Amino acid sequence: MTEFTSVGRSATDRASRYGSQLVKHFTHKDLEGSWEDTRGFVRFSAGLAEFEALEDVLVMRVVAASEEDTARLRDVVERHLVRFGTRDELTVTWDSGSEN
Repeated sequence: MTEFTSVGRSATDRASRYGSQLVKHFTHKDLEGSWEDTRGFVRFSAGLAEFEALEDVLVMRVVAASEEDTARLRDVVERHLVRFGTRDELTVTWDSGSEN
């Protein structure tokens, strides 16, 4: 099966807080997911979003079966993170995406 992957990064000194908040938000919408220590994931119908909190950046990786689904997942994850991080003026920089 072909998979499309895209990795995004958001500079923040509160990466763990935002990562866990994203996972908690999506799992409250009855999606499968979990957060432990500095890593988490959420399984969407369109694909998978993984999160890793580093010291000064939240790394987000989305994986889906099509470029369109990858773009949709990037949009959903980014919109929620930016909204949650309004006070910190968070932004996300995504790579160009790749086919695996």
